Amino acid sequence: MTTFEQDTMQPTPARQFEKVCAILEQNENKPQRLIPILQAVQEEYRYLPEDVLAFVATGLDVPPARVYGVATFYSHFALEPKGKYCIRLCDGTACHVKRSIPILEAVYRRLGLSSKRNTTADMLFTVETVACLGACGLAPVVVINEDVHGQVTPEAVVKMIDEIEEREKAS
Repeated sequence: MTTFEQDTMQPTPARQFEKVCAILEQNENKPQRLIPILQAVQEEYRYLPEDVLAFVATGLDVPPARVYGVATFYSHFALEPKGKYCIRLCDGTACHVKRSIPILEAVYRRLGLSSKRNTTADMLFTVETVACLGACGLAPVVVINEDVHGQVTPEAVVKMIDEIEEREKAS
């Protein structure tokens, strides 16, 4: 393949950001809609790529620092790619007392991850610990995407991961 052929295969900026353009249009390019715009972009990409943040800033005619500031202020937003399934393990006081750490260790072992590398190579799973999920009565708690699982054991969370992998293979 020649350099010319490779160059012509690269998406143009407008095409590359087609979905972002649609999100901006749905929000009427209003800077006061920045948070919903970033939420929609993250829904699309599963994180907020740096070049997309710059594009959003240009589309809203606001300084890139403002967009980046919002993206880094709220813990809901991610600047690094995340897996299709985000496993959030609570390590707040109630969950910690109810032994959340062995659950985290079981997840890390099962997925071959650690606190330094928290996303699987196939981008299927990301593991995060959070200070509180607000479900102390269910401690220890694990949330997989939006599904809350209470009184979890290390064995139960490994079984959940196995079931997700089976569903993914079947689809």
